[in-house]
Amino acid sequence: MSDGVKCMWMRGGTSKGGYFLADDLPEARDAFLLRVMGSPDIRQIDGMGGADPLTSKVAVVRKSERDGVDVDYLFLQVFVDQPIVTDAQNCGNILAGVGPFAIERGLVAAQEGETPVTIFMENTGQVAVARVSTPGGKVSYAGEARIDGVPGGSAAVPIAFKDTAGSSCGALLPTGNAMDEIEGVACTLIDNGMPCVVMRAADMGITGEETPDELEANEGLRKKLEAIRLKAGPMMNLGDVAEKSVPKMTMVSAPKAGAISTRTFIPHRCHKTIGVLGAVSVATACLTEGSPAYDLAERGEGDERALSVEHPTGEMTVVAKLENGEVTEAAILRTARKLMDGEVFA
Repeated sequence: MSDGVKCMWMRGGTSKGGYFLADDLPEARDAFLLRVMGSPDIRQIDGMGGADPLTSKVAVVRKSERDGVDVDYLFLQVFVDQPIVTDAQNCGNILAGVGPFAIERGLVAAQEGETPVTIFMENTGQVAVARVSTPGGKVSYAGEARIDGVPGGSAAVPIAFKDTAGSSCGALLPTGNAMDEIEGVACTLIDNGMPCVVMRAADMGITGEETPDELEANEGLRKKLEAIRLKAGPMMNLGDVAEKSVPKMTMVSAPKAGAISTRTFIPHRCHKTIGVLGAVSVATACLTEGSPAYDLAERGEGDERALSVEHPTGEMTVVAKLENGEVTEAAILRTARKLMDGEVFA
């Protein structure tokens, strides 16, 4: 393609990718995005991708026609080393940039001080509300809010999620069980915004304190994780997941200072942090009696609990609201930053 396509490159949370208006994308969307990212190639040298699943992501945004919703957001994961573009999952990190992007593109009118943006997540049919800093009626990315996995400070983008249970799998616990045994390992198959398989690190032969590089080098661990994942997919109503990026595979261990410690494969690379909605699902598993995470977690008390989900480069706090012992709403703090605005070529 010789003509450029309008695009904004943004960091959303601990991820990075291209943000497009839906009407700007060509008809051959997937082929275009593979060329833009430089996939399939482990270095993505001929494109904008950063040779990591966390930097090979796309947001497609349009003004919504839904009552009470400002914009519709479709997340696309562009595989690094395979010619695959998938909408099988959501992404709460890239979501953090959708509100600022929508305001910058004129889809939402900025208010003085702060602008709430109500976002329909097309991948899962759920709604989130992001609050964007807009002093003087303009988006500001400057601020002192900090999230682990990102250097420096930025303007806070608080995001509240509602009705995320069963977003992809049809139920919070798609098998109806708090624990299922797969390949001899106790697993919680859970979906509170992101389909996840939660297991004890010890049951997988690790301590849960290893670095992502150490875990990726553990061929036996990776084979066992994939064997469990392939069996979990149909059990979670996800079908054959051999070429899907879900479910995520999270191994949990006792926390150092927070609620739970995690190491997550997404699904074949070990996450340097943890995904936003993945953290929500894991935090929910911590509050689910019978889950492998339940007895390991520092769960707190009350109808509103702040659970610090530890990951390889820090932590992510999930604020969970409970009714009758069930999580009904989760909120999380993210940040975003505009990196480039212009045209991208394929």
